[in-house]
Amino acid sequence: MTKVIHRRKSRLISIGGVSAALVAVLGLGLISTPANAATKKTTISVVLFTAQPPQVMLDEFTKSTGITVKWTTVDWDSLQTKIAAAATANTYFADATDVDWSRVGQLGKLNWFLPMEKYLNTKSMTADMPQLSSFTKNGHVVGIPWDASFMVTTVNKALFAKAGIKTMPTTIDAYTKDLQQIKAKGVVTYPLNIPFAAAEGLSTYWYETTGAFGGQILDAKGKPLFSSPSSGGYKAAAWMVNAMKTGLVPPGNINVADTQGQQTLMAKGTVASTFSDYSGNVGSLYQVPASSSVVDQVQYLATPGVKGVASNLGNPDGIGIPVQAKNPAAAAKFIAWFTNAKNMADFAGANGVARTWSGYFIPSRLSGMKILNDKGKLVSGDVLYKMLKTSARPVFPQGAPAWYPQFSNAVYTNLHAAATGSMTVDAAIKAIAATANKLSSGK
Repeated sequence: MTKVIHRRKSRLISIGGVSAALVAVLGLGLISTPANAATKKTTISVVLFTAQPPQVMLDEFTKSTGITVKWTTVDWDSLQTKIAAAATANTYFADATDVDWSRVGQLGKLNWFLPMEKYLNTKSMTADMPQLSSFTKNGHVVGIPWDASFMVTTVNKALFAKAGIKTMPTTIDAYTKDLQQIKAKGVVTYPLNIPFAAAEGLSTYWYETTGAFGGQILDAKGKPLFSSPSSGGYKAAAWMVNAMKTGLVPPGNINVADTQGQQTLMAKGTVASTFSDYSGNVGSLYQVPASSSVVDQVQYLATPGVKGVASNLGNPDGIGIPVQAKNPAAAAKFIAWFTNAKNMADFAGANGVARTWSGYFIPSRLSGMKILNDKGKLVSGDVLYKMLKTSARPVFPQGAPAWYPQFSNAVYTNLHAAATGSMTVDAAIKAIAATANKLSSGK
């Protein structure tokens, strides 16, 4: 999976070595333990897949805590390999690093990361961080979400209007008919963006579409819930492949990845909609003249479902502490600061360019999103706030299975093959289901 920020987080407790004033300012949800006392004048290594936050803010953190942050950027795919290699060899890699939602099951099972509830008051975060549950496995919090990412539907309202569509669709049938109308009237040749490249983006697109068709992917034991032709997953795969075969999707999309399609198709007005887009893309991509030809044209659409609006599936990024961390207490203080509501609002542009983290989209805390929205700094803020609070759901309610990477590989490999015509949808679904059955059985 090639991950980018998309979109790719407070409690007053007295802590040894940190003043009450600092706690009040940062809202650190740290648990007072002996390990938390000795973190003055410490350097920690933070490794993520994105460039570092604003230096002025990191300097403020250092001045207040004595903790210097050495930030290293590693691309998402390579980062996952490095995390696994270090954990397997039981060697130090970083004090804080990436915990992607899709890796929680694996990391939790292998105990490669420290339980965050031992360092942060995670129970108090739950109501303010709707996606925290995606990072909980076997009763332990493996990481803390630092951005709110969930899949959304985006539409180019100008192109819909040009095709004579005056009311936006709320069901998948109406949505499909609207796309067909846009094509038939020659507004655009291929109105729908689906990233059919054999990559993670195709898997997550299918998950979101499965939810729209009223289905789920796996049950609590990891068994497939999409094998039957009447299931949401089967119908979603058939709908996606049929959209390619009937010319709703550009033929070239067979080798187009998710972010590539968003940047080169949706942002350029050559397609009219992306059914499974990233939250935050309207403000950070489609509204930016330097990267978009469709400024003021694209809006979020409540995900069309079978009988009405469907939920949105989560795709959040988290940060955690590897068990080999040299200074977990300092790392915990950084994570508390990094996921503080005010700081995340600043990252997203609430208080000027100097404090804005380029590429950061949406705070993982509802309170952080409210700060941003109240200042008028979040495009479609009311819509996104409601989606995060009420409809953003985990792809796997029981948590991603430890074997998720192998499962996702089966998903995108077989759906890609079905889209090319080298296998049928039925054969693709059977192959994906067989992989899930095998992996969940431990064979």
